[in-house]
Amino acid sequence: MAFGWIDEQADQRRRAGLVRTLRPRPADSPLLDLASNDYLGLARHPEVVEGAVRAARTWGGGATGSRLVTGTTELHAELERELADFCGTEAALVFSSGYAANLAAVTALAPHGSLIVSDAGNHASLIDGCRLARGTTQVAAHADPDAVRKALRTHDGPAVVVSDTVFSVDGDAAPLAAYAEVCRERGAGLVVDDAHGLGVLGDGGRGALHAAGLAGAQDVVVTVTLSKSLGSQGGAVLGPARVIDHLVNAARTFIFDTGLAPAPAGAALAALRLLRREPERAARARAVAGELHTRLTAAGLEAVRPDAAVVSVRAPSPEGAVRWAAECRAAGLAVGCFRPPSVPDGISRLRLTARADLSEGQIERAVQVIGTARP
Repeated sequence: MAFGWIDEQADQRRRAGLVRTLRPRPADSPLLDLASNDYLGLARHPEVVEGAVRAARTWGGGATGSRLVTGTTELHAELERELADFCGTEAALVFSSGYAANLAAVTALAPHGSLIVSDAGNHASLIDGCRLARGTTQVAAHADPDAVRKALRTHDGPAVVVSDTVFSVDGDAAPLAAYAEVCRERGAGLVVDDAHGLGVLGDGGRGALHAAGLAGAQDVVVTVTLSKSLGSQGGAVLGPARVIDHLVNAARTFIFDTGLAPAPAGAALAALRLLRREPERAARARAVAGELHTRLTAAGLEAVRPDAAVVSVRAPSPEGAVRWAAECRAAGLAVGCFRPPSVPDGISRLRLTARADLSEGQIERAVQVIGTARP
């Protein structure tokens, strides 16, 4: 029977407690949200919503084509200029998603004959980029500059080191300055995904590269998403102008994908401008994360100290994590539930998002619900 193997895999997932289901949320959900990636609380901000509406009214519902045909509007160019200026890079290139941006950066910058050294904790989009690239990939131990150095020493040709800046599972930060130093020893490039750093780390939320003193470096390329701190959708690659020009000509997820729709481009631009005016939002997100961690550990839970806005709480098992998240939801709290294969170490977790707009009362309530609902 066609696709008969699907039933066998579905049965294996059920036995392992790894079945995933879609849960459509209503527009007016009563749940306290610690599950989304809306770190700065901007997804529903009136200025951001109006930015989307204004863009749709001006440019229409869709981009109408790939970026190289009809999918580049003046709005896209404006967003790219302001993203580059905000993050301190020479240029930026907007994609339809952060996933597409990561595929573009890795595949286009790791041609045949090159070496890719990938951090073991990297996001699936970076891993898929490594798989699709024509270079050879070596996986280095998580957040270990010495392991990266050892891998680079095995190769004499072009090389690139690929890493998240803030890892999405535990919320820990990569040793970016050390990675850059190792890369420079060998003449390698550094490509980092700042999905969870933009809007949270650096001066006024300018990102992890800014915090590490690497913004604008000619040997560093950074990818970002517009769907987390900026409350919209889409992604971008930022870096030296010659790298961005290369992507325009070589990145398949840029050349052959429909451009980002006007509405999310307008929303992201509005959010970026709002963050410039209200840089304190970044510090508030970090403070909320620290407060969540302090209170959760005081309650006897095993929580990983956050380096940005992600707070990870260990669960006893995949099934236990699912039950825990369900109990939290029943009590009015939405939390993330990460299980294999989403977690590289096989340990299931609750994943909490620290949002800049959470009140002290909401923080207290969240910790109380999580503690009461623990397996």
